[in-house]
Amino acid sequence: MPSEDPIARFGAVVGELHRLVRRKVVVRANRDSLPEAQVELLHLVRAEPGISGKEVARRLGTAPNTVSTLVRELTDAGLLARDRDPDDRRVARLTLTEAARTRMADHAAHRSALLTEALATLDPPARDAILAAAPHLDALLDALRARP
Repeated sequence: MPSEDPIARFGAVVGELHRLVRRKVVVRANRDSLPEAQVELLHLVRAEPGISGKEVARRLGTAPNTVSTLVRELTDAGLLARDRDPDDRRVARLTLTEAARTRMADHAAHRSALLTEALATLDPPARDAILAAAPHLDALLDALRARP
């Protein structure tokens, strides 16, 4: 049997790891999951409080009306605050609510616990190699973010 392309394998593993961790953390936290698009928006607003809806659409590569729908859903859920820019009332500025910050911190704590438990089942060299890869994965993220 021919060996699998290592880049294809890497992409498949990263994707499955993301999906599996996300599902297991949702179960562990005992709450409904948010759609991926809402999660992306929340992460962007956390990184850049006060970002405009127009800038969110540009950064996520999605249509402004899609962002409007996501913002409305997250605002209705109490996870996002939408305030008018004092200098330009046509612009909405987005910030996380305390409920969103709490939910995101809770998610991160559950994710850390899940990964800690899973990593503990691996042999030390494998665990060390995975943890040592984190800075290189950060560099890969930066390279991907820099591409159009």
